[in-house]
Amino acid sequence: MLTSYEDQAKVFKAFCDGHRLQILELLNSGEKCTCKLLEYLDIGQSSISYHMKILVESGIVESRQDGKWTHYKICDKGSAEAMELLKAITTPNMTVETCCCCEL
Repeated sequence: MLTSYEDQAKVFKAFCDGHRLQILELLNSGEKCTCKLLEYLDIGQSSISYHMKILVESGIVESRQDGKWTHYKICDKGSAEAMELLKAITTPNMTVETCCCCEL
């Protein structure tokens, strides 16, 4: 599991933009090259590069170079880690001490 808050924030940043969610939906059906993503999205090359950088840095998407094009796909490991992270931070932990204002 991701250990630093900065690394964890990168995962959630990946999901916080409509274009990135659309890209993930497109990648859900399999690997796509940048040229195909550009066909589906109404954004320019520099914008798609920015969004792909965020998705790759989050670990949710992985890339490979093929000539002048970069191909992207959803990373199984990164996707599983994102799901584990969300579950870990939203599941109540009963071993944590309550504060004085939360007396039960």
